[in-house]
Amino acid sequence: MTNPFILAIDQGTTSTRAILFDHQMQVATTAQREFAQHFPRSGWVEHDPADLWQTTLATCRQAMDQAGVEAGQIAALGITNQRETTVVWDKTTGEPVSNAIVWQDRRTADFCASLRAGGHEADVTATTGLLLDPYFSGTKLRWILENIEGARARTNLGELLFGTVDSYLIWHLTGGASHVTDATNAARTLLYDIHKGCWSEQMCKLLDIPASMLPRVLNCADDFGITDPALFGAAIPIFGVAGDQQAATVGQACFEPGMLKSTYGTGCFALMNTGQSPVASQNRLLTTIAYQLDGKPTYALEGSIFVAGAVVQWLRDGLKLMADASESQALAEQADPEQDVVIVPAFTGLGAPYWDADCRGAVFGLTRGSGTPEFARAALESVGFQTRDLLEAMQADMGNAGQAVLRVDGGMSASDWTMQFLSNILGAPVDRPTVLETTALGAAWLAGMRAGVYPDMAGFAETWNLDRQFTPDMEETDRNARYATWKDAVSRTLSTR
Repeated sequence: MTNPFILAIDQGTTSTRAILFDHQMQVATTAQREFAQHFPRSGWVEHDPADLWQTTLATCRQAMDQAGVEAGQIAALGITNQRETTVVWDKTTGEPVSNAIVWQDRRTADFCASLRAGGHEADVTATTGLLLDPYFSGTKLRWILENIEGARARTNLGELLFGTVDSYLIWHLTGGASHVTDATNAARTLLYDIHKGCWSEQMCKLLDIPASMLPRVLNCADDFGITDPALFGAAIPIFGVAGDQQAATVGQACFEPGMLKSTYGTGCFALMNTGQSPVASQNRLLTTIAYQLDGKPTYALEGSIFVAGAVVQWLRDGLKLMADASESQALAEQADPEQDVVIVPAFTGLGAPYWDADCRGAVFGLTRGSGTPEFARAALESVGFQTRDLLEAMQADMGNAGQAVLRVDGGMSASDWTMQFLSNILGAPVDRPTVLETTALGAAWLAGMRAGVYPDMAGFAETWNLDRQFTPDMEETDRNARYATWKDAVSRTLSTR
């Protein structure tokens, strides 16, 4: 195959994208489609699984058409996906039994609390690296089996399958031939033993999940099956899969212990590579798998912020303070520097290091003069404050051995104002790469490397290029005073204070 392409599917929380990369790992074309979010009750977030599949199919075909590329010119397909979102479907027809329960959904908070009260969290963390929180897939899956009519009975008859979004898409892409996932997605379910590298019988029993409905777990670069030839005109091998934050870690070439990346999308997720040995967090971070190649997992510490870019969407869609999210930077620049408005965007609770599912968002420091610019600035600053929460927890767990430079990506990283504030509040450099499509690039590299089109890990790391480094220009006394104001605001927001 001369000058082959790699097709990357980036199935996110609010949209699906398909990106064609050429043989030099450059973006040839991109197609994107948004889909509906469903909020049936307060704290509940759902997707129609048909939307996930149809937007995937449509964007892949659109990207191929735009570039004039046929399936025979594509060496491999890679997938990266919103993690923890849970789907259960009929193993014969592919029909879902309910809407997908999205990672942001908090409906299982009471069940998680009951497990904690029963003294189970220590065992859960020791096995899975995770905490008992509604964020993860396992309790969402149990909720479906317990609350969707007939689901438990059909599961016991062997009729239903479970998967995170990658599994669901692969099942459809392969015409039902492959029920598989990769280690990074499996590690987000509360059901996977990250030390033994297999589904945990103990965790399945705790959550009452039949292991028979779980997918087979593969490496991130592996043989996940081939696409149904009828979909794109010819079969394409699926050679790469990683959850979105792990794919971004790969795309940022964070291959050495201590390297740190943070992705700013709907939420914010920071991962620090800890190497071949998992680090047990003493600061309520997650121990997870960064990537797995050739049967060998590389571990990471992860901090999860549920609301990052979503707070700007709230200003736009909820409060109608702006017509477009891109206006937030210009508005923030107009804010009165004498005002100390703080937004704690705990719309669905707070993630790391607080893990408070019951607290809700709040605004502090309002005056009669507070207006749209102050809200815009507070929204953007909340992302920096939350990142500092994560970085301080990571450095404490690593004995301050973590790399001082943070590599950033995601939509919000394009905002110079936001990245400068991030550097200021961290007191550390922030590196933005020339390629911001790091999540899709990570999935593409995994597939392309497996296909023999792209270089090995060392060769790929050499291709990482800096667009701009932001360095702190805020006095330390100001930095610490601003952060103390944030910590005070959070303390007033927590339900467990």
